[in-house]
Amino acid sequence: MPDLPTPKDAVEAALFSECWDAVLSYADLCTSGSTAANQLAREAFAFGIREARAAEGGGVRGSGRRSPRLPRIPLLLTAVRQTAAAWEAAGQGHKLDPDLRLWLNSEKAARFTGPPLSRPIALRGLRDMQEQDATLLWLAEVEALPLHSVVRRQGLDPAAAVEELNQVRGLFRDRCHRNHVDTPMPAECRSYVRLLDAVTRSHIAETPEDLSRHLATCVECAEAAACLRLHGGGLPAALAGGVIGWGGLAYLERRRRAAEVRLGAGRPDTPDQDAEPSPALTGRARVLRGGLAAAAVLVSVLALAMSMKSGGDGAVTDAQGGAADSTPVAGSGDPSLPAAPATSGAPAGTSATPSTARPTRSAAATSSPTADDRPDPEPQGTSSTTAGTGTGQSSGAEDPVCTVAYRLVDQWSDGFQATVTVTTDDALDGWRVAWSFRGGQRVNQMWDAAFAQNGTGVVASAAHYNRTVAPGGSLSFGFIASWQGTNPAPQGFTLNGRECAGA
Repeated sequence: MPDLPTPKDAVEAALFSECWDAVLSYADLCTSGSTAANQLAREAFAFGIREARAAEGGGVRGSGRRSPRLPRIPLLLTAVRQTAAAWEAAGQGHKLDPDLRLWLNSEKAARFTGPPLSRPIALRGLRDMQEQDATLLWLAEVEALPLHSVVRRQGLDPAAAVEELNQVRGLFRDRCHRNHVDTPMPAECRSYVRLLDAVTRSHIAETPEDLSRHLATCVECAEAAACLRLHGGGLPAALAGGVIGWGGLAYLERRRRAAEVRLGAGRPDTPDQDAEPSPALTGRARVLRGGLAAAAVLVSVLALAMSMKSGGDGAVTDAQGGAADSTPVAGSGDPSLPAAPATSGAPAGTSATPSTARPTRSAAATSSPTADDRPDPEPQGTSSTTAGTGTGQSSGAEDPVCTVAYRLVDQWSDGFQATVTVTTDDALDGWRVAWSFRGGQRVNQMWDAAFAQNGTGVVASAAHYNRTVAPGGSLSFGFIASWQGTNPAPQGFTLNGRECAGA
């Protein structure tokens, strides 16, 4: 394919197979169109290969130590960022995302290219680890690959995979703590180094008020705290933001979505297809097979009853000559079904109620939850449920034109990460999603949309690349926000001013 780089040897081919998807995903975040994304990805991939070969060729020094280097994927992702900076310097910045251009010309970008001791803690900590350990950490935490897949790729012992990953997390923390201590910092930051180390080691330790205030105003110490605190689920964001830089959180969310698409939503740890089924799964399969067999027996009994009814006595008439209730009944020889009601005992002109006519469940049917549901033809409610919302809309009310799904991805002591997915019945060419927070939350960063907040109200607007949505399609975006006290889900979601269901 002409849009893809051509590997020159087996090493480059393996690198392309492992890393191209990640490189193109980040390049797409950094640019203003698919053509520019492919161009940036190709140039960054070639640049990253040169960097990797240079590091391998110059890795052996007089002391016998290798030069610090990142694992393959983060190495190529930083090559994307560096290539984008070269585009900006060469007058090709119009191909880049406007927010990235602002970032490249700020002090935040200068931290990644400045003196080594002033670079982000996560970047320095990952560089200081052995490459195999760093790769394991990155694949499991940032790329969101299931652990069994990472173990197979790394050639590790599957039985010790969880313990191995925990040890690697501990090594990363130790490297980050060492780099934090070695970082030149003001006296106030230095006074909190030991306290910060102690607080982040325990998942039950509370952060003192003075340290909390300091972390709210000091970027470097807050970054160090995120790297040192292994519990709470903030490590992936700390790694992505500290190593990649701009767009790290958006890249992290994209990789999680990609993993869900590959493996199926909600199944990040799907076992290998070739693996032996666990005893629990085998037991559940036996129960399911038994339940299906019981359901088949019950359906057969009902069919037999209907045939006996239609072929034997014919239609039973009531005292007035009208047709009696047509609900099939079985003979008294089947103990699992009630006997047919006596005609003489029923009032003239009446029929059996549904609760009387419906057969009771047999012991075999009770063992399976599906046995009672399948033969039951009665409607299970009068409201029509909108897909994806979990809430029903009355048939007499106007159906909503959109549904919304709000997902809390992660939460820590003073912040959280969430995603919003809106499914629309109508085609869109531009969209604005609005909602209200109920707990004073404040959005700090958003990807795949621009945002504005006024008090509790937030409005997210389409980006240039996702403004068009087909009928029945969906749009989604994510954000990082702060909270205090409580963090309830937002309410009052609207799409282009029209109320959405499921908020």
